[in-house]
Amino acid sequence: MRVRVRTMSPGRPVASTGPMTDDRTTSGTGTGPSPTAAAVLTAAVITSALTAGSFFVFACAVMPALARRGDRVYVDVMRDINDVIQNPLFFAAFLGAPVLTALSARQLRDRPGARGWVRAALIAHVLAFLVTAAVNVPLNDGLAGTGDPAVLRARFEDRWVLWNAVRAVLSAGAVGCLARAAIRLTADRRDEARPPAPAVPGARGPQRAARSGERGTPGLGRVQAQAQAAQTSSGLRPRDEAPGPPEPAPGC
Repeated sequence: MRVRVRTMSPGRPVASTGPMTDDRTTSGTGTGPSPTAAAVLTAAVITSALTAGSFFVFACAVMPALARRGDRVYVDVMRDINDVIQNPLFFAAFLGAPVLTALSARQLRDRPGARGWVRAALIAHVLAFLVTAAVNVPLNDGLAGTGDPAVLRARFEDRWVLWNAVRAVLSAGAVGCLARAAIRLTADRRDEARPPAPAVPGARGPQRAARSGERGTPGLGRVQAQAQAAQTSSGLRPRDEAPGPPEPAPGC
């Protein structure tokens, strides 16, 4: 049990018992995100970066290199790529990125600084997935069919390259949004971990002082006013009042 001294008027300390508290109001929830939420957001960033990197490599290296080859080589190599890329490692990144982003958006729904960026990343992932499912995969299936390599390539190459660039941009945008969300989340956690300023004995916050006035608790100014009124009614001159000029003696 600790004693707190509060000065209501000069020379009149009032002692009160109870724990020392800080009257200031703090913003925010006061509790940071759980370690699980931070881990899920980190995993979403990693899988999104892997997916965007895969599309980027196709756009800037694989497809330009294949464009230099003949029709038969082009079709055979793309068939091999479409076959070997269907492996657990690629699917873990490609499907894990939107799933982890959606889970992170749910976990951070009460974090205004990060939730908007995570939701934007989720929208970008959904659009990239729709492009893959609606355009790139059907083109891959068409290339796997039989026919003249020149005709198969003509139906495949230009559209596939264009829409691969689109999903690469969308995936890269998702990575940027998730990275921004991670930065905001880290800043929020740092602000919430900062200790509050120490309480000053006898200090009263503005909100508490206003509430005290509403309840009718006499403050320092009211006590002084009552003391001056009592001195005036008893014929005594207040201490802070300057003396007036002396009255003239009779007969002068």
